[in-house]
Amino acid sequence: MAAKLSALQLFFALTWVVYVIYLPALAEQAGIERRFVLWILMMDQAIFIACDWAAGMYADRVANSMKRIGQPMAMVTLASCAAFLALPFVAPIAGAGAFLALTAFWSATSSALRAPSLALVSRHVPESKQAWVAGVFLFGMGLATGLAPFLALSLKGVDPRVPFAAASIALAIFALLLTQAERQHEPRPAEPAAAGEAPTAGRSLAFACAVLLLAIGFQIHFTVNSVPAWLRFAKATELPWLMPVFWLGFNLAILPATFLPRRYGGMRVMAAAAGVGAIALASMSRLPALEALIVVQFVAGAAWAVALNAAFTAALEAGRTGREGLLTGVLFSLLAVAAFARLGANVAGVQSGLAFAPGVAWFGAALIASALMMPRRSA
Repeated sequence: MAAKLSALQLFFALTWVVYVIYLPALAEQAGIERRFVLWILMMDQAIFIACDWAAGMYADRVANSMKRIGQPMAMVTLASCAAFLALPFVAPIAGAGAFLALTAFWSATSSALRAPSLALVSRHVPESKQAWVAGVFLFGMGLATGLAPFLALSLKGVDPRVPFAAASIALAIFALLLTQAERQHEPRPAEPAAAGEAPTAGRSLAFACAVLLLAIGFQIHFTVNSVPAWLRFAKATELPWLMPVFWLGFNLAILPATFLPRRYGGMRVMAAAAGVGAIALASMSRLPALEALIVVQFVAGAAWAVALNAAFTAALEAGRTGREGLLTGVLFSLLAVAAFARLGANVAGVQSGLAFAPGVAWFGAALIASALMMPRRSA
């Protein structure tokens, strides 16, 4: 099931990559000026913020009552794939309203492929395997994002209907395969929380703040600061080969990172990764050569992998009482909040002067995670 989950996330993330590549041209065909593309992307993230949380909560409700998530998830996924497949056909003939409505529908239904799919697999593995499940899930996402610059080059001049159709069909196939695999495995019973084990509201809020700081730091680093950093030492034509260095570090670290939370504890791993990443990000603007920047980008990507895996592992373990979907849905909503904030800063034109913001954000996350490692005070 884990391999199917990773493949599902790979093709889901590829649909997003293809969408972002072609969105300016499709919006123009629908009669929407290109300057509004960022607003469309913000709309997508706003939908993710609400729907990721709602989809996770609904997945828990269905699983707790029917003991299966796969069938409703597959049905929503097929609807999402159909909407995605239709986007390049609708854009040139139906106008802006229909295009935006279809985009919103696709964004909302695609939430079934994040928290519910992760909750589906996590319900069929023992607690000791939760970090591995989170790792293979994130590996698929990271691999697709790392391929984005190469896809942008290879898809130039290609009819959008071709990659949209290919990505939709592949995604639908793996969603159905994951549903079939669920029927062959009995879900593990939900475990009652041990006395004093359930996180308090204050600790849950602190954990959410740490994840949000990590996500904001990542967004600013990769989408705002990385290109200027590379262009200090390289030409613009070399960017497609340099930008994936961050994701190379991410993908090489994400599976080994799955062994760390069980041995050292999720908060300790998250704090250490955020601290190492903060040092790497803070040094980015002071590096003397391209070789040093390559190493630092690789380390930053690996730190993001370790910290993100620790966060998702913590959410799955805290949700093993039947709330896996809800808690992972909250994490995906937080990631969408960070993306929405970054896009909003772009629209508002306040992206300058953010060289040290990612390092500061990750350092703040490290401090919060370190504080969460302290034992709770007894009442």
